[in-house]
Amino acid sequence: MENLKNNPLVKKIGLNRLLLIGVLIVMYVAFAIISPTFLSYSRILSLLNYVYFLGFLSLGVTFVIATGGIDFSIGPVMFCCALISGYCLTSYGFPMIAAMLISILVGCLFGCFNGYLVAYWSVPPFIVSMASMNIAKGLASVFTKTQSVSWPQASAEGGWYRSLVKIGNVPVGLFIFLAAAIICAIILNKTKIGRYILSLGSNKEAVRLSGVNVKKWEMLAYVICGILVGIGAIFFVAAYTTVQPGYGDQYNNEAIAGCVMGGTSMAGGLASISGTVIGVFIIALLQEGILALGLNKNYQLIITGIIVIAAVYFDVLGRRRKN
Repeated sequence: MENLKNNPLVKKIGLNRLLLIGVLIVMYVAFAIISPTFLSYSRILSLLNYVYFLGFLSLGVTFVIATGGIDFSIGPVMFCCALISGYCLTSYGFPMIAAMLISILVGCLFGCFNGYLVAYWSVPPFIVSMASMNIAKGLASVFTKTQSVSWPQASAEGGWYRSLVKIGNVPVGLFIFLAAAIICAIILNKTKIGRYILSLGSNKEAVRLSGVNVKKWEMLAYVICGILVGIGAIFFVAAYTTVQPGYGDQYNNEAIAGCVMGGTSMAGGLASISGTVIGVFIIALLQEGILALGLNKNYQLIITGIIVIAAVYFDVLGRRRKN
């Protein structure tokens, strides 16, 4: 085991990430053997549709968890962004660009709301996110009069936004998502923003005593999360078109599972954007595999819950060893 850890390739990529890539490959091969249709290009495109919006949720919540916080409102907030911006588009005649900006703005406002309560009012993140989840559901239902919202089809006026996901059979969304992940990795690992966010998760009190405005940086993590959730909403409608009020809860656990599985510690102070990306692909592959096998989607909920528990358990074990 020590020889494996000392291998130059393992050191560069990371043992945890290599294991995750191995799990991803094994899962894909297993599903392909059980269901040959899993190898079809259309099935791959379907899998990627799930990766895009879930990926942006996971990237966002990575910043929050890195501070030692949590946000269980990201799924309903994503739906709220899609519903409000979509209603402005279809009922009030807003231009497509304006609707997309509204989606990002709504997400940003929720991020500001969550971050301000957590950082400046010292309200526990769990309580704040639970409240935001209900507010997002209620606000979306009131704004749309409890009606579902259908964004334009590709052939309709303004349907160009769907090219964010794919042009023909080219998965454009994959390149956009990976570019966003690279930007997030640079912010988290190479900038002052990322250093302070990670430091808050490691030892918030020590950072405060060093003269840093911890409230500002903690709030910023939630704002970044909100912006990415708003972008995720755009990719959700670009892939699936129709959004219904009152949904989104299931994506909270899936996004957090992808994040924690990828190496981000629930205790804060340790985060991996590349690990989050691999974790998201595993969750999306699991979802698509269950559908391909004709199983009920409830099986995915059970497995995702087990993955979250296992990931947190191994995180706790790792921290105990270090201590």
